[in-house]
Amino acid sequence: MATRAKGGRAAPARPAGTFDPETPGSAAALLTREQKLELYYWMRLTRTLEERLVALYRQTKVVGGLFRSLGQEADAVGSCYALEQRDVMSPLIRNLGAMLVKGATPVEVLKQYMAKGDSPTRGRELNIHFGDIGEAGETRGFLGQISPLGDMVPVMAGVTLSFRMRGEDRVGLVYVGDGATSTGAFHEGINFAAVQRCPLVVVIENNGYAYSTPTSRQTLAKRFVDKAAGYGIPGEQADGNDVLATYDVTKRAVARARRGGGVSLIELMTYRRKGHAEHDNQSYVPAGEIERWAAENDPLDRYVRRLTTEMAVEATELAAIDARVTQEVDEATDVAEASAFPEALDALTGVYAEPPAASPLWFREGGRGGVTASERATDGWGVYKPDAKTESRVSQEDA
Repeated sequence: MATRAKGGRAAPARPAGTFDPETPGSAAALLTREQKLELYYWMRLTRTLEERLVALYRQTKVVGGLFRSLGQEADAVGSCYALEQRDVMSPLIRNLGAMLVKGATPVEVLKQYMAKGDSPTRGRELNIHFGDIGEAGETRGFLGQISPLGDMVPVMAGVTLSFRMRGEDRVGLVYVGDGATSTGAFHEGINFAAVQRCPLVVVIENNGYAYSTPTSRQTLAKRFVDKAAGYGIPGEQADGNDVLATYDVTKRAVARARRGGGVSLIELMTYRRKGHAEHDNQSYVPAGEIERWAAENDPLDRYVRRLTTEMAVEATELAAIDARVTQEVDEATDVAEASAFPEALDALTGVYAEPPAASPLWFREGGRGGVTASERATDGWGVYKPDAKTESRVSQEDA
């Protein structure tokens, strides 16, 4: 029977023939008590780390934009938890939780946002645009995303095609937002992966908005999961604010891909309680909508109620996890703040051929340009500082 989701949007009717995560025998029901507490840890770490980043952002210690996943922690954590260490995941800007589950550390994330010299990208990229991918067992298996919408779908199609061609027992998972489903890259990538039977899981995070555009204004499709039929692949829809339901649906898709069943499309119904980035005031959101989702459908609040009522988890156990998370984030913040900013010539490392460092005017060596010392004047940019003879001549002419 279809139900009404908390916060005003219609919750999907559960497709016939799929497992209920609360039914014994489902993937979620097979999780141990420790694993279910671990899911809480990852969600709490995601939220606490982002709250710390907000504080640093307001102190102007974050370089560039800050992208929150407030209200979406369950879909990132639950879906990535269904992967194994040898698998590869490609996140979006709101998938910090998935990055953490896959092995990214709070100190790496903090250094990255603060553009420190020893951050994963040496201060040359933003937020979670970094990766660690390679041979199974030797890397953590996450592929840094790029900003254009949908473009990581064909990239992950290629990655997972290599798994199939090499006979590797590995699966890929790629996240896209609802807006990305309207791009050519999404269509071409998922169609190619479907035809090639790539071991790929495509997760659509339907949070209601593509930046400021409501879903109803960018597509007439009632459900994104219905697009799966057009590619000849299975699709499932689940409550993205229920971490166990998310884990369950993703685990089935991962198992299907691993046994040679090809691509699956998953639509996770969730809600973005912050703007596109911290600078977005969300003036396009109807009054009261954010507050309803916060009060009635917060993924952490829902999971806490479930842990304490259905699984007999004591409040003291959750408090201990909270304290552990706070300590870890505090220690990571201290390390990140103590790190130095990159040197200017660090920009050449890993970009140009060796040697990775050179003098600032290396490109003028052997030339006869008019500028031989510096292109930057003491009081501005773009005008070189005149030599003493020029200054003297100008002074005499003025006289």
